[in-house]
This record gives sequence, C-alpha cells and structure tokens, in this order.
Amino acid sequence: MAAGVELGFAAAVGPAEAWRLRSAYFPSKVGGRPAWLGEAGLPGPAALRCGRCQQPCAFLLQLYAPLRDRPDAFHRTLFVFACRGGACYRLPGPQGPLCVFRNQLPRRNSIYPEEPPPEEPPPELAASGPPRRLRCGAALCRICGCLGPHACGRCRRVSYCGPEHQALDWRRGHRRSCEQHAAASGGGSADAIPEHNEFLFPEYEILIEPEEPEFLADSTVNLDDEQGAVETSKDLKEQEEFRVTSSAGEACQSLDEETLEAMAKHETEDDKIFQMFKERIAVEPEQIIRYCREGEGPIWVSGENIPEEKDIPNCLCGARRIFEFQIMPQLLNHLQVDSLGESIDWGTLVVYTCANNCGEENEYMEEFIWKQDFSAGSVCLPSDYEAKSSK
Repeated sequence: MAAGVELGFAAAVGPAEAWRLRSAYFPSKVGGRPAWLGEAGLPGPAALRCGRCQQPCAFLLQLYAPLRDRPDAFHRTLFVFACRGGACYRLPGPQGPLCVFRNQLPRRNSIYPEEPPPEEPPPELAASGPPRRLRCGAALCRICGCLGPHACGRCRRVSYCGPEHQALDWRRGHRRSCEQHAAASGGGSADAIPEHNEFLFPEYEILIEPEEPEFLADSTVNLDDEQGAVETSKDLKEQEEFRVTSSAGEACQSLDEETLEAMAKHETEDDKIFQMFKERIAVEPEQIIRYCREGEGPIWVSGENIPEEKDIPNCLCGARRIFEFQIMPQLLNHLQVDSLGESIDWGTLVVYTCANNCGEENEYMEEFIWKQDFSAGSVCLPSDYEAKSSK
C-alpha cells in the first residue's frame, strides 16, 4: 500500500469478472468465500467461531496490503470474519463477534509465480466454480470456503467446517445428490458448489484510491480540537459513577451544578467528534475502508469507547500493535443485513496489527479488532448513511 491515507470502495463484479477475486489475482474484496493467500496454517473452525454465540463466523472482507520494504511480506493479506447474529453486536469493544487474521509470503514462494498475474483469466479458471480444495490438498467447507476437516459421512465427497454447515447444505439439496452418489456406488464426481448461499455476505471487489490531498486545505477539522475531544470524553466515567451511586428518584432531584456541567461537556465534545467524522468523509461518503499503516490514526464516530493504549494487546511476539485500517459504516449498506429484529451494526471497526509484522509464510497470525458504535445522540448522519440509521 502507498503512503498516506487510502480509501476503499465497494464495486459490483459480474460473473464474467469473478475470476479477479480468486487467490491468484491477490484481490481485495468483500463477502463471498475467502481467497486464501498462503495454503498452510489456515485458521481452523474453532478460531473462526463467534466469541459470544459460538456459531461459525462468515468471511466479511480481505485487504491485500503488501509491505514493499519487507521482502518477507511481498504478498500480504488481512482477513476479517464476522458473526451473522445481530444480537452479538450489542456490546462495543474488542473481538466478540469479529476476528482478523494476517498472512504473508515472499515474492519467491511455492504457490505463485514471481511475475504479476495476467490481466485476463486463464480458460480453466474462468469456467471453474469455487475450489473444493487448496492446491496443497486441504479440503474447504462447501458452504463458507474455510477449512473443512469434516467430510460427509455418507458420500465422503464434500467437506464442511462443522455440523452447522453440513446441516445447512443438507437442507439446500445435498441430501438428494448424496443419495445419487450412494446409488452410483462411488462413481461420478461431487455436485458443483454454488457461488453463493444464504450464509455468505454479498461479494464485491474493493477498489483502492488515495484520499484527495485537497481535503487538508478545505477541511474545518482541527486535529488539536480532536485530541482535546477524545481526552475530555473521559468525563463519561464521572457521569457513569453518578448513575451508579444515586437512586432513580434522587437522580431526578439532586443533579448538582457540577454534574450537570460534566454531562453537558461530554455531550458537546461527543458532538464535536461526530461532526469531525462527518466532515472528514463528506468528500467521499461511499468509502468502506480507510487504510493508513504507521501514519494517521483512525477517525472515530464518537467520544465514547475509544480504546486506550492499554486496551490494545501486544502481539504474541511481544511487539505492540499499531493501527492499520478501519472499516466504515457504509459497508453495512452493501451487506443486506437489515432485519425487523436485531441487525449487524457498528459505527466503525478498527484493525490493529503487529508493528514488527511477525510471522512466517506457513501461518495465519491473529490480530486485533475494536468495534466502536455511534453514540445515542449521533442522529445527523451523512445522507448515504441515513438508510442504515433509520432501521
């Protein structure tokens, strides 16, 4: 990735261009099945279960983010997974229904040629569906495209990450094809894997563009004000302590002047942060990704639930983690997750990765993701977000 802030935008991809989203083309993409980079050390089914409901997480997006000054990260991709259950998003903070993994390869490796991939599809790739196995032989789940260590006990021709997806595929029609394979006494091949199913998020390509430099000249955002807003948002803790130590009846009658001032100050600073968020994205309101490793930090949607340094755990290697990119709320409009009940929701998702970029090509390193929600008072969203906020 280049220096400075880079923005990602969702672009629809038709069947004729779907080959661009396969592993050999090093895609950045949303939804569908993951286009794995390395073939060794993929996260297993246990690592991809929601930290709250324990159901399998769906592939949310991947971002191709090589480090040009690191020969061991000539190819480098970050993979984000998200639970499909809306109730799991009630609480802000770390991990929970979300997880992120990083994998990297040197230019010379056993999987891809050293030269860039061609700009047209090879005939065999254009005609093929989702892969059943990696080239190393590891089986992939027929539903989600993650590791599939469990084979159908009857036909032994298809693989799954766990019983949930085996049951889903059985309902979707594998029962009939499985019986046909059994009747054929082992002859024939497994039935084709559909490109999409109800578990997967809709698939888009992510197009990357630099943030326009004129933003800095035109913006009314003052970075000193932003830092002050973040710091003074800690007044929320004083407000929370007041609510805990006062009964409901007393709270209505005994709000002293100092407490009222603290509450008003918090609301004012929270509004300021949200206003700065709106101004920063106003030039490109369709952005779904903001990327800036070792540079500018994330832009927050609220003064509440901003992580402190101690909230971001160090990598397993001992190095601190640094901000790399954030996922914007506009992505929700592309995911078709609105429902009458609880829906998947966030203000922003912020990904932090190992500052030393540790790890070998035969492993997927888990990194850290933080979810921040909009505050209750953040109701004046940009026009492109109004559809999401009105649910």
